[in-house]
Amino acid sequence: MVVAIDGPAGAGKSTIARRLAERLGYLYIDTGAMYRAVGLWALRRGVALDDGAALADLARDADIRLRSQPAGVFLNGEDITEAIRTQQVADAASKVSAVSGVRRALVEKQRAFGAAASVVMEGRDIGTVVFPNADVKVYLDASTRVRAERRLKDLDRAGVAASLHQVEVEIAERDERDRTRADSPLLQAGDAAYVDTSGLSIEEVEEAILGLVAARKRR
Repeated sequence: MVVAIDGPAGAGKSTIARRLAERLGYLYIDTGAMYRAVGLWALRRGVALDDGAALADLARDADIRLRSQPAGVFLNGEDITEAIRTQQVADAASKVSAVSGVRRALVEKQRAFGAAASVVMEGRDIGTVVFPNADVKVYLDASTRVRAERRLKDLDRAGVAASLHQVEVEIAERDERDRTRADSPLLQAGDAAYVDTSGLSIEEVEEAILGLVAARKRR
């Protein structure tokens, strides 16, 4: 079974997808981490973030492995779980993800994961491009302010100084890039359940999606 969770940055995709995978016993696939891995490698190799051909080559060559318990991301055998969580890598990933060649390379890897096991996969084009026939599709959303507040808390915990206004502007800019890119823009699939997480607890969102999965299994 494939559970596809899409939505903009800060909507709660990673947290919810990870919890769902644990509850269901499925493999958790963080596609955003895969783009961050390519972004990190590009920064380390000094590859320009506007050099589409070179970035596509990196994406094809990258040996990216994901671990569910405990959650981990590996690039060419190196544990990069913490290294990809910096703002610099996040910004690089946003630019890298707009490159068609990169997206094609990583979509192949994502489909391979989904073909090998039951998965909960989250990203921005899972239900529309990667797995258009996913068994369950969910689009998580929240207001820009709420998403910025969540991101600011993450930065505070990481010891990174930032203002709410600064984070809100960065999220709005990322939303614009994600929604207007030519290849696989951020869209809600027509058959995806829409969940606004702004006023919901993590547990409430989790139970709502588990209900969708249970209903799909009954069918």
